[in-house]
Amino acid sequence: MPEPEEPTPAEWKVLTVVWERGPLAAREVVAALQDETGWSASTVKTLLRRLVEKGHLRTRPVGSSFLYSSVGSPLRTLRRSAEALIERAADGAVGPLLAHLVRRSRLSERDLEELRSLIERKSEEERS
Repeated sequence: MPEPEEPTPAEWKVLTVVWERGPLAAREVVAALQDETGWSASTVKTLLRRLVEKGHLRTRPVGSSFLYSSVGSPLRTLRRSAEALIERAADGAVGPLLAHLVRRSRLSERDLEELRSLIERKSEEERS
């Protein structure tokens, strides 16, 4: 099965609502996003349809409507997007990209320790 196509920024907003609130009807997704985005119901439904077509969401009929639920976890989707970003990075730009992400991120002490460990292992691999 091919990997789903990467979500657009607008689709990420819809995905986040579905991830956080579980299976939802389109009207519930519209209500959740309306104040933040001002999007019309038809815009949200278009985004939901695209996410189903891309393989990020699935539908289940309930009465006269559908419930939308996530196909994959947020972390899995984020990892795929990160892989796509790294593949698009210009030669030699991965290091500066990672440095930028670290600077821009809120990292816990546990996250920092994991990064230190990964860097040390990578450094040892390169020396071998």
